[in-house]
Amino acid sequence: MDLHLTEEEAKRVLEIKRDLHMHPELSHEEFETTRKIREVLSGLPGIEILELPDTSAVKTGVVARLVGGKPGAEAGLRADIDALPQTEAYESPWKSTCPGKMHGCGHDFHTASLLGAAMILSRNRDEVPGTVDFLFQEAEETTDGCKQMVDAGLFDIIHPRYFFAMHNRPEVKTGQVVIQTGGLMSAKTNFVITIHGKGGHGAMPHLCIDPIVCAAAVIQSLQTIVSRNVDPMENAILTIGSINGGSVENLIVDSVRMTGCVRSLSQKTKDMEVSRLEEIVFSTAKAYQCTAEIEYREVLPVAYNSPEMTEIAHKAAAAVVGEENCVHATPTLASEDFAVIMDKVPSYLYWVGSGTEGEPLYAWHNPMFHANDGGLPVGAAVYASSAVTANTL
Repeated sequence: MDLHLTEEEAKRVLEIKRDLHMHPELSHEEFETTRKIREVLSGLPGIEILELPDTSAVKTGVVARLVGGKPGAEAGLRADIDALPQTEAYESPWKSTCPGKMHGCGHDFHTASLLGAAMILSRNRDEVPGTVDFLFQEAEETTDGCKQMVDAGLFDIIHPRYFFAMHNRPEVKTGQVVIQTGGLMSAKTNFVITIHGKGGHGAMPHLCIDPIVCAAAVIQSLQTIVSRNVDPMENAILTIGSINGGSVENLIVDSVRMTGCVRSLSQKTKDMEVSRLEEIVFSTAKAYQCTAEIEYREVLPVAYNSPEMTEIAHKAAAAVVGEENCVHATPTLASEDFAVIMDKVPSYLYWVGSGTEGEPLYAWHNPMFHANDGGLPVGAAVYASSAVTANTL
């Protein structure tokens, strides 16, 4: 079975990717992108588009299925479809036509690659073992799309034994695929801390309870979590990204609001960070006669590749790119909401090279970011090979 794109398919996948790149849509707004995906899938023999049981909260994204002609298991393949709220700076004939929106993380690359895999598997459907599920997931950038699709009944309509996803990596040369065991992308918890005091005139601080002074103490104390509570051999981040409070120079305000996040490649370490965060915030607020609230947002587990899934992925990738192009790379403390599925189904997250030797490196979310389109056939073939390899186990 030939799991590579034909010349005609490769041309079509490239056209799809460039069209998506020119017309990016933000999280939960991917209506035209969804329409285009459905249109392509509807034209592929053997592929059935499925509907989520609960569409009240999920308006975009696509789920589809291909039943192969040979016995086998069921494997899922996932791509994300949304863009970023930034203006593209990289000049090309396919530059974003939407100011303030761009595919600055390569989700158009992922979507086109998965559509390419659908073409490959549809063409070979009589030889494909088992069932292949295709998930084109909304809203990865806001890291709530995967959970929303799961909550809407994703696993009521598909029942994969294995799941595979990929993300381009500009630090890795096009043509190479990262095969790596362990934590690849971090667990994270975003938070909002509100410190409540008692406002009044700045000339009479004794009649007030100053939440700004308390917030300063909280920020200073939180920095000790990474430096004094985390094993130096582990990795962890705690960031206060914003602080808002106050109005004019002679008033003490009632409250201060701070936002931030904790991250780690270890779920245990990340959970410890959150526990210590709570202890410090509430005890410091009490010491300063204030009260505090903590709201958690975008809670994600670590994207962890198990040894068993790594073995399957290695076999699948090597079959299409060769052993010499299966490489290692440094994990990142960026997060990926495919981890929600990884927490429920044995799964693997690939990094597929999208960098070009000799060009400056522009990482994800940079206005100059651009993925090498030469990696699209690799992405499509690795997706297809993953499903076939897993379903024959």
